[in-house]
Amino acid sequence: QVQLVESGGGSVQAGGSLRLSCAASGSIGSFSVMGWYRQAPGKQRESVAAIYSADRTNYADSVKGRFTISRDNAKSTVFLQMNSLKPEDTAVYYCRVGPGPTVWYDYRGQGTQVTVSS
Repeated sequence: QVQLVESGGGSVQAGGSLRLSCAASGSIGSFSVMGWYRQAPGKQRESVAAIYSADRTNYADSVKGRFTISRDNAKSTVFLQMNSLKPEDTAVYYCRVGPGPTVWYDYRGQGTQVTVSS
């Protein structure tokens, strides 16, 4: 079992920044891959970023150059630094973890709301 607790969301104006955090815990040990996805009303879920065990990263084209994912393995925590935010980034952001590289555990936290106003 895995527990995921996201935090750091909020409301900002376009061009602003936010830093999301997600702490993972549970009976499953380490996680080879950690990542973020987002869900906006009326839109399909979108994978935003992922970070793998060798700190290799992957980003959606829509956030490349603006978002940075990082992880603290000792604390099983993953971060998402979001800069130059746009209104289209508005969504609920969720983290996820898995044994990787393309396999994710079917757990999710409560999510954290990000709202970007123009």
